[in-house]
Amino acid sequence: MTLIPAPRLSGPAVRVVTASTLGFTVMFAVWVMFAIIGLPMRKQFGLNDAQFTLLSALPVLTGSLLRLPGGILADRYGGKRPFLILMVLAALASLAVAYAPGYGLLLWLAPLVGLAGVSFAVGSAWIAQWVDGGNRGLALGTFGAGNAGASITKLGAPLLIAAVPATAAGAFVPGGWRVVPFLFAGLLLLSALFIAAYAPADSGKVRAPRPLSRWLAPLKATQVWRFGLYYVVFFGAYVALSLYLPKYYVDHYKVPLVQAGLLTALFIFPASLLRPLGGYLSDRFGARGTTVGAFALMLLALVPLAVTADFALTPFLLLTLIVGVGMGIGKASTYKLVSNHFPSEMGVVGGLVGLLGGLGGFFLPLMFSFLKTHSGVVQAAPAVLLPLTVVAMLVFVPSMLGVRRRELGAAPAGVAAD
Repeated sequence: MTLIPAPRLSGPAVRVVTASTLGFTVMFAVWVMFAIIGLPMRKQFGLNDAQFTLLSALPVLTGSLLRLPGGILADRYGGKRPFLILMVLAALASLAVAYAPGYGLLLWLAPLVGLAGVSFAVGSAWIAQWVDGGNRGLALGTFGAGNAGASITKLGAPLLIAAVPATAAGAFVPGGWRVVPFLFAGLLLLSALFIAAYAPADSGKVRAPRPLSRWLAPLKATQVWRFGLYYVVFFGAYVALSLYLPKYYVDHYKVPLVQAGLLTALFIFPASLLRPLGGYLSDRFGARGTTVGAFALMLLALVPLAVTADFALTPFLLLTLIVGVGMGIGKASTYKLVSNHFPSEMGVVGGLVGLLGGLGGFFLPLMFSFLKTHSGVVQAAPAVLLPLTVVAMLVFVPSMLGVRRRELGAAPAGVAAD
């Protein structure tokens, strides 16, 4: 195992990483806000579990499906302009949610809020345009730590809902759950203004026009789809648990919403803030070994969680923390693998990998709900995630060993080193 010294980032590259990470943090907070504000909505509009789950998952679906075209646009035109456009559109959608009169309109607005999730594909391509390979794992991991924006929602939204009840609202500023999307809209617009002024222009980062078939050519590689499977485990499951845990804590452990948000944030912190560590480990020691370690950590905790739901609150919390550590490291190492194998196609390949991971974040909560409803299994989430993680690891290890054999056999130049 060889330690690889990394060159220092240039000033413009630092500004890109800083601006994109700030923007992605706010965007991610907006992307998952229905997991919290949906709980008082459930009471106000009389929603059943299926309606609540659908409302929470719709933004994830939109933010996933549009990641591939978002990545292509960022590769073609540079990352700054598409990123800013997404922030403004998400702000308008969030503001509309604050004044939505009923569930029907919310079902139309939730996919528009999901545009915030496209920022990951755009931001990843943006960073790849400015940061070289030696620092790219850490830079992408730092950017990906913007997933911690979910903790802003889990911690701040319940407090805001309690602090500004609907009866205390003013003529323009709404109260109750509506104050959350209202304030998020303002935060998005302020962040967009800062990024517009602070981040360097995309001049010199724009690629020449080419046919769509050439843009999509890397997607023929089987390895791309394997990366997508890994990202379903590390990111899709993270999004799914971020949506699932608040309701689970409220329903299973009978804790109030504010406490449920805090407990969920304790899972989110390692699953998000350890992404820079995962990127650093991938840069210095190799992304393949780092990814194996991430799988192993997740399995260590998922096995007992899938066996029984009879854990007291503290052991359950500790096990979810271990799952979060594995996810945080694995999300970064997966994207380091993507940048190693497809360094000049980060927008397209990263967009597809993000799309597949995000689709996991949409479908997994529905699978949790289906399993619990039709089988009565309380620990539905780990019962679904355990076999999925096992399958992904069984796919990853032979692939990793195959690459290793090619390296030992003096593979031709152009084969990724890790």
